[in-house]
Amino acid sequence: MYTFLIAIILLVIGYFTYGKFVEKVFGVNEGRTTPAYANQDNVDYLPMNSKKNSLIQLLNIAGVGPIFGPIMGALYGPVAFLWIVFGCIFAGAVHDYLTGMISIRNRGAHLPELAGKFLGNVMKHVVNVFAVLLLVLVGTVFVSAPAELLFSLSNGWTTMSLILAAIFVYFIIATLLPVDKIIGRVYPFLGALLLISALGVGGMLVFTGAPIPELSFTNLHPDNAPIFPLLFLTISCGALSGFHATQTPIISRTTQNEKQGRKIFYGMMIAEGIIAMIWAAAAMSLFNGPAGLNELLADGGPAAIVSEASTLMLGAVGGTLAVLGVIVLPITSGDTAFRSARMIIADYIKLPQKKWRSRLWIALPLFAISFVLTNIDFELLWRYFSWANQSTAVIALWVGSMYLFIAKKNYWIAMIPGIFMTMATTTYILNAPIGFGLPMNLSYIGAAIATIIVTVLFFQAAKKARANQLPLEENINDKNNVA
Repeated sequence: MYTFLIAIILLVIGYFTYGKFVEKVFGVNEGRTTPAYANQDNVDYLPMNSKKNSLIQLLNIAGVGPIFGPIMGALYGPVAFLWIVFGCIFAGAVHDYLTGMISIRNRGAHLPELAGKFLGNVMKHVVNVFAVLLLVLVGTVFVSAPAELLFSLSNGWTTMSLILAAIFVYFIIATLLPVDKIIGRVYPFLGALLLISALGVGGMLVFTGAPIPELSFTNLHPDNAPIFPLLFLTISCGALSGFHATQTPIISRTTQNEKQGRKIFYGMMIAEGIIAMIWAAAAMSLFNGPAGLNELLADGGPAAIVSEASTLMLGAVGGTLAVLGVIVLPITSGDTAFRSARMIIADYIKLPQKKWRSRLWIALPLFAISFVLTNIDFELLWRYFSWANQSTAVIALWVGSMYLFIAKKNYWIAMIPGIFMTMATTTYILNAPIGFGLPMNLSYIGAAIATIIVTVLFFQAAKKARANQLPLEENINDKNNVA
């Protein structure tokens, strides 16, 4: 219990200390016009207040990641708490803040555009494909997960196919409508439901004196799986998630003032870390240790853990409300995943999104692909999602490093987590069955060599970009090439 409580306190302290430090390093300009005003089109670009933006951002980035990931990461024991706390403060929240703020400085640009500007045109094309692939995977995962939870609540009065169809219909509507019509009006209330349900479970864990294990370095290898790199890909949302880099530009296009960035981008990542801590603690304490947790995961997956834990902590009615709060997460991240994919493709092909027909013909093929993918096993989808997700985070961290290097600011705040996660993601794909299937020792060596090469190439490119005085910001009055 002490480890859990201290971890929550550290996350809150991190927002007020390291978050403020990162904000100071970046250097906000309160007088600079944001894209919400400079490029206002009342579809994707329009100003909304910081409270609304914060709750929307939380729902956008959360998905099932800070719940399902920590539940599966709980198999590693309390060492998972360390990654959630330090990963969130020093990696995830930095990643979200820098991505959001650099996007604000560049007309609300998405990650492919930022990668093209700061890492080269080749990376723009690579990241564009990678980001759209990730978002389609995210959208698919975030259809399947809530559908399973809703099906379990329905007691057989409906079918899985009907639930999937209903979610896809909602996704289509939310993706095509202007951001303030559904997302801007409904999400703040859903954000409150999410927070209340998570805090309800967390409060009951403390009130009932649940046997949350203390930090220990014993039994850290479930099924002989090494902590590095698996823990750092299993728990992504709640610690560090590249999916967030695809979501922050949605809100960078609605942010009124740069000063709001720390609350919206850094702060909501800290909130997500707290949610992840609560669900990791619940998974560790309520099912008779790793053996019981593993058994329940094998029977019904993370969704079964959510349902069981919610009912145990909050009773039938409260548990149902908590499950509804969890269902909200993936649905509200799934629709913005498709919205973000639409915006990225539109930016790439330079197609303005003012007309609904322009939005429709980009979005419909994405939904068709996703619907086909719902027939694939969830665990396999999650593995590919986890790797693609963290690889996207790596790219975003290198973009942040380049921006700060050129600006002659403390680029190490982005570069250190960038190097660490480059090593982790490369090790994973070299070793994993879904990758190259190499022995772990060879994977470590190969990943170390690859990480060194990437770091050397970064410094070469960064010094050249600084010497050539690559512009860090777009002209706020230039509305050309804005989709």
